[in-house]
Amino acid sequence: MTSSADDVTDADADALRTLLRHQASTVTVVTAPGSPPVGFTATSFTSVSLSPPIVSFCLNLGSSSWPTLGRARHVAVHLLAHGQHELAQTFATSGIDRFAAPTRWRPGPQGAPILDGTLAWLLCRVVDRVTVGDHVVVLAEPELLRHADVGSPLLYHRGRYAGLADAPDGPVRRAAA
Repeated sequence: MTSSADDVTDADADALRTLLRHQASTVTVVTAPGSPPVGFTATSFTSVSLSPPIVSFCLNLGSSSWPTLGRARHVAVHLLAHGQHELAQTFATSGIDRFAAPTRWRPGPQGAPILDGTLAWLLCRVVDRVTVGDHVVVLAEPELLRHADVGSPLLYHRGRYAGLADAPDGPVRRAAA
């Protein structure tokens, strides 16, 4: 691929947002216990460390979920399965009861809301919150997890939900060491 100096632009918020639309991300929903419980859709979930195990996700400080999540000791991170775009959209929508029907969920360990039918979920203990600009980076240690042996993840790419074109629907196979 060729590039010229004319292709270079300042890395302002709009240019960065446009560039990041080219990065496919796994769609997750993060939930936290409270009265009422809170949850939001995130595409910023990532592994930070395996020893000790630490994951992270980001949340806008202006989010309605932030006051509850800012106090939560535990959260549940759900990796959505291909086909769960309506659930992702529900938890991305402001001003609604995200836990009302048709959302199926139950109180899980440490009171964290666990969504039914997701590809996987992790119960995590929050170990740190770092404010960066208009967001907070939440660092959390997984304590429990559950994952399905079948299915493929829901992805977010170029402003829309997508899936893997060649995703196997059979059991997950691990490569030989």
